[in-house]
Amino acid sequence: MLVTNHVLTGALVGLACPGPVSAFVAGVASHVALDVVPHWGDRPIDEVMPIAVADGLAGLTAIAVVWRRTPARWRLRVLAGMAGASVPDLDKPGQVVLGASPFPRAVDDLHARIQTRESADRMPQEIVVGLGTAAVLAVVLRRLRA
Repeated sequence: MLVTNHVLTGALVGLACPGPVSAFVAGVASHVALDVVPHWGDRPIDEVMPIAVADGLAGLTAIAVVWRRTPARWRLRVLAGMAGASVPDLDKPGQVVLGASPFPRAVDDLHARIQTRESADRMPQEIVVGLGTAAVLAVVLRRLRA
């Protein structure tokens, strides 16, 4: 699953939680749930890197935009939800940039095992999921600001 989709889902999860700790934990759980669903992937690293870099930048932009658009009383839990939802994917930039994942091997092994339903043909699905989640989040945030 693209990290941007994890970030957007994490924001919705954060809005549904009573506080930042539960939002972070629920965000991690949402990451696992999304990774179990069939999604895009299973490509050679040289093909993935340009998409991963663009997606990482889009995810960071989404964090900034959602933070800015979220009313102050919900910001901390929304940020915690986005962090929890995206933190499991720090294994990938850790491996590329630092040569090692920041997580214990057991965590990385579990993360790899749940992503067995990747397909190189599912990018359209990723885009639809991202746009749909962004639309729902925009409506919810607009109502909270009203």
